[in-house]
Amino acid sequence: MRAVLQRVRRASVTIDQKTVGEIGNGILLLLGISERDGKEEVAYLAEKCVGLRIFEDSEGKMNRSLADVGGKMLIVSQFTLYADCKKGKRPSFTGAARPEHAIPLYESFIETVEEKGINVQTGVFGADMLVSLENDGPVTILLDTEEIMPRR
Repeated sequence: MRAVLQRVRRASVTIDQKTVGEIGNGILLLLGISERDGKEEVAYLAEKCVGLRIFEDSEGKMNRSLADVGGKMLIVSQFTLYADCKKGKRPSFTGAARPEHAIPLYESFIETVEEKGINVQTGVFGADMLVSLENDGPVTILLDTEEIMPRR
């Protein structure tokens, strides 16, 4: 799984001129899922994203997590995080999971974050969405479970 986390003051998702998800202070998370991903990646990445200390404490240091600041998370599916641009100029997306594999993991990721006490808003899987945000910092972090998960 791949995630792009952006610390935001506000973020929203609009489909056909209708806002379907909107948050204030928190994290906009773009989530990409590969065919190799499963429940272990969901659990690990959700824990990492919720616990990541990217919010400032009283001394201005990034020392507080999303839960610590009472922030919300806007989760948006983003298969293009698995773009392969090695050949030519047209990206290949064969590394991204097909919907029948990705949707249950996307929904499981959302549920796992909610179980950790985080208020979650979402986009719509597979929809053409307009994502709007006010990046705070800016703070933008890339996570890839293939790189950060402990190997067994």
